[in-house]
Amino acid sequence: MPSGRKLVIVESPAKARTIAGYLGDDFTVEASVGHIRDLPQPSELPVDMKKGPFGKFAVDVDNGFEPYYVVDADKKKKVTELKRALKEADELYLATDEDREGEAIAWHLLAELKPKVPVKRMVFHEITREAITRALQATREIDDRLVDAQETRRILDRLYGYEVSPVLWRKVRQGLSAGRVQSVATRMVVERERERMAFRTAEYWDVTGSFGHPSPASEAHEGRFDAKLVQLGGRRVATGRDFDDQGRLKSGGKDVVHVGEDVATAVAAGLQDAAFSVLSLETKPYTRKPAAPFTTSTLQQEASRKLRMGSRQTMRTAQGLYENGYITYMRTDSPVLSSQAIDAARRQAAELYGPEFVPDKARVYASKNKGAQEAHEAIRPAGDHFRTPAQVAKELSGDQFRLYELIWKRTVASQMADARGSTASVRVAADVPASPALAESGAQGDTQAVFAASGTVITFRGFLAAYEEGRDVDRYAEEGGARKGDRETRLPQMAEGDDLDARDLAAAGHSTSPPPRYTEASLVKALEERGIGRPSTYAATISVIQDRGYVTARGQALVPSWLAFAVVRLLEENFDRLVDYDFTAAMEQDLDAIAAGQKDRVAWLTQFYFGDAARGPDAEGLRDLVANLGDIDAREVNSIPVGDGITLRVGRYGPYLEGPGEDGGEPRRASVPEDLAPDELTADKAREILEAQPDGDIVLGEDPGTGHTVVAKKGRFGPYVTELLPEPDLDPDLSAAARKKALAALPKPRTASLLKSMQLETVTLDDALRLLALPRVVGTDPESGDEITAQNGRYGPYLKKGTDSRSLPSEEAIFEITLEEALAIYAQPKRGRGASAAAPLRELGEDPASKKPVVVKDGRFGPYVTDGETNATLRKDDAVESITLDRAAELLAEKRARGPVKRKRATTRKTPAKKTTKK
Repeated sequence: MPSGRKLVIVESPAKARTIAGYLGDDFTVEASVGHIRDLPQPSELPVDMKKGPFGKFAVDVDNGFEPYYVVDADKKKKVTELKRALKEADELYLATDEDREGEAIAWHLLAELKPKVPVKRMVFHEITREAITRALQATREIDDRLVDAQETRRILDRLYGYEVSPVLWRKVRQGLSAGRVQSVATRMVVERERERMAFRTAEYWDVTGSFGHPSPASEAHEGRFDAKLVQLGGRRVATGRDFDDQGRLKSGGKDVVHVGEDVATAVAAGLQDAAFSVLSLETKPYTRKPAAPFTTSTLQQEASRKLRMGSRQTMRTAQGLYENGYITYMRTDSPVLSSQAIDAARRQAAELYGPEFVPDKARVYASKNKGAQEAHEAIRPAGDHFRTPAQVAKELSGDQFRLYELIWKRTVASQMADARGSTASVRVAADVPASPALAESGAQGDTQAVFAASGTVITFRGFLAAYEEGRDVDRYAEEGGARKGDRETRLPQMAEGDDLDARDLAAAGHSTSPPPRYTEASLVKALEERGIGRPSTYAATISVIQDRGYVTARGQALVPSWLAFAVVRLLEENFDRLVDYDFTAAMEQDLDAIAAGQKDRVAWLTQFYFGDAARGPDAEGLRDLVANLGDIDAREVNSIPVGDGITLRVGRYGPYLEGPGEDGGEPRRASVPEDLAPDELTADKAREILEAQPDGDIVLGEDPGTGHTVVAKKGRFGPYVTELLPEPDLDPDLSAAARKKALAALPKPRTASLLKSMQLETVTLDDALRLLALPRVVGTDPESGDEITAQNGRYGPYLKKGTDSRSLPSEEAIFEITLEEALAIYAQPKRGRGASAAAPLRELGEDPASKKPVVVKDGRFGPYVTDGETNATLRKDDAVESITLDRAAELLAEKRARGPVKRKRATTRKTPAKKTTKK
């Protein structure tokens, strides 16, 4: 019977503990630990459903895209606990986050728990006593529109991944995945690398000098300033911004002069004794406003810039701060602050910095993103009164303290006054005497050279006293592209026409820089600007493309792999619409429209998957797009021309170079070093790598036991190591037959193939000696007295005891397995000829072609899938635990297409029949 208790369910245990401290004894607070239900893998469906409409996606696409949900295996115990707690309650509060994901969690809880007591949806944006109290008094119903939007997104991602990913498996590599946002993010990183690969450097020069009054009239006139040549002969001097990525002047270089080394040197030399004067002087007020409070996106960007924290690390840290009541909800697109937060920020700014640092009117911010979801306010310190970093220093440490301090500073600064000051810009000019170098640049006679400088003086720091926003890498930073206000520079007092002297005039050369690679911060910013995905998912997206091997981090920069090049090329050439930036952003807007009740979920999914024939071929759905691919040339997709006839190929075991062989022979091949970025692989570098690849024997050293030289070689069946035995000392008078017999009696050199984990160019003498020492004696079977050895064979590593062989799990086990472990393997029943059939490792379901059950079995040469008629060995990247029915069906189809293996039969010469004479 209900006991008058109220059950509150939140997502996380940490959140539950914090909230429980604010509620009375009448409340029980439990955590669902995230989602309790999800779409299962099709292979995990009940047997009777695998043949039905849910069999392919766990979604019935023909009947309103109905999803089939199951309770996650690791959540069954949790659901049982929640049901038990619900039996003792007379009210249920679903207090998950107030976003699409949180609304969906609440909806799934309601569907699975089936409560018979009143249910209330409780929402809050911060975990403080005041916020929890307000939330209890303002409950609502579950918002079905938010649930529809989340469910649409989940089904969309399932359809996208399950239709497109198998194409990548077949044509690029096993284990790859495609996704609505991850594939577009990967494409952006690859496109930036392509720009860097196509980039051509341009050289340009300028002249700098130090200027000042030769005889200052007062202290205000004292001091010197640095200025740079900006104009020559009436034309502006080109800087890096004036060149395109091919090293050419933009717009044909009209009204711009490209200064080379000769001209710059001539100008610097010609101005050594020149009379400089102030050509113009302009002074204007300087004002700078504070940045808006943090959203999810800007928090990830700023934490990356200032704290060197990745997106995943930032969100994990922010989650902990939120759940423990230090900040408001960390997934938001809105920079808006509540009235209580504005009052708290203004009050704290006045207390810490003075009332003059707070403007008369509160600042109000609005989102610049059209598709922003503004259910929550900005990320800020929790509560109606903010705790300063000093007040939480004893409670927080490490990343949590640093992130809290960043959020606190940004929030307080957002309600502070503008920074104010003045900016002065000066131009200084002198005539350069005529010279041959200047004449070549088009100058006639003496040429006027104009130098420029600017300085900013901050007279009132305003919000800068608390916080200054960081900025991304600027490829033109060396040209003074730093934002005004980042540093304070003063110019001495001067007036137009004043004479100045110049010192330290010098010519300096520069090179244009390629577009900078994305960092996590700049990629998040670019995704948000294009309207792709949601800021709350960016951390997960960046993690996925790194985990899949598409992108690696080099310092802060994101470097795409050659695998990413192959994947992006396949998607661009065959699924161009799915990786189109505008199309992906439009899908996000449509999901927002579903959340707002402006679009129907089923109608939208129908159009996406089945298409709209009435709108023509451009409205082709995902189903037909995948079905009408035709033949994709896998070799072509995985090939990238480097130059000079050299091609980079993305192989099963990694990228390698293939170049023409000598005299038209076999192509030369070499692996690409893992630390070589794509834009660093030039034709010259590729040729260098190929030439470094050994063609002949590689001498590794001398075997200390025998004194024989050990070498590594390339063989017909792969690389191997062997020893060079001394030339035999045979009697030169021996007959050919006797010589042959004598040679046959000589000892043979020891030889061993390299392990799969070894490479010819990196194998060491120690590696070789270990291989040549095989087979390794593990020990003696105490029962039979037979010796057990570990060795490497044609079909992999194995144990041998007399005539009984058993496979080993890995090559390393050859050198590490103990006698006890070997005896344990032999104690297992042998699976082979004459033994009873072993039970299948897994049952996957019905093969769509043969209509027979498909299972995974363990065979002599490793695990394989079979439908009882056709067997297909699992590939290197296929794991028994995770292989799906779709992948198994693909392997079986490929095996059937190849047909039976044709074995050559030994032929015997037949004696022709004797002809009989006609009587």
